[in-house]
Amino acid sequence: MPSFRLAVVQCRGNAIAPERFATLVRLIREAAAGGAKAVLLPELILHDYFCIEESQRHFDLAHTLDSEASRTLQGLAKELDLAIVFPFFERRVAGVYQNSAVVFDADGSVAGLYRKMHIPHDPGFNEKYYFTPGDRGFQAIPTKSTQGGKLGVLICWDQWFPEGARLTALQGADVLLYPTAIGWDDSESGAVSPEEAKALEARHLDAWVTIQRSHAIANGLFVAAANRVGREGHLRFWGNSFIAGPGGEILARMDSETEGVIFADIDPARIETERRTWPFLRDRRIDAYGGMLDRSGNA
Repeated sequence: MPSFRLAVVQCRGNAIAPERFATLVRLIREAAAGGAKAVLLPELILHDYFCIEESQRHFDLAHTLDSEASRTLQGLAKELDLAIVFPFFERRVAGVYQNSAVVFDADGSVAGLYRKMHIPHDPGFNEKYYFTPGDRGFQAIPTKSTQGGKLGVLICWDQWFPEGARLTALQGADVLLYPTAIGWDDSESGAVSPEEAKALEARHLDAWVTIQRSHAIANGLFVAAANRVGREGHLRFWGNSFIAGPGGEILARMDSETEGVIFADIDPARIETERRTWPFLRDRRIDAYGGMLDRSGNA
């Protein structure tokens, strides 16, 4: 199977605002100009990260794929001959809302739809208030623009769970794609000294990168994360969007502030080589993993 170029967009949220949406479109065009055949956007990119609080008014932000922004991005995918992984706040029916990502293909069709499986609920990340857990399982989505290369789409909190990464890899994904909205919570920093706060931030960021690199290594495939940047309320989104190779090596990475695009070539031959060298999938003891279905070892 031929390789394809992947682009990851890092930008601020609230892209539904006219000037912000223009920036998002510009960055997607920049990705296309760089030869990308698939473009990953950050989580819930059309809006500010409304999960910072619980308010019924935010449910009004949810929309379907018939929204004007969705149709515009769908048309852009066709115009630029690439796939766009577009995360959005999905309204299914009244009272049922999900954190989703659609893959628009190069012919303007919908190649696939993923709904976030793991829903967090922490101070500043009140997602269980808004989102019903996903019901479409873990998927590897082939697209025409990637000539059959399969995109394993997951979303943010999913990135901390090796189970989701492994099950998506077993579906045949060539790359795990994690649209993300994650950052530092300034409301927590007042309890420690500035030096301790800075060290804690560094540990959190390093953990975020490390867990995703580990998915690349354990599954022998590519991993990419697209995060937002900027301050929203007491959250400072830490950016650092990156693409890692099947050996966990960082192929491209952004900083914590800049809006822009990074690229990497997704080569299935690398996956084949890595898995022959480190045959983790071959040596899995699927006969001994029944306990994985228990909530704890004391089931």
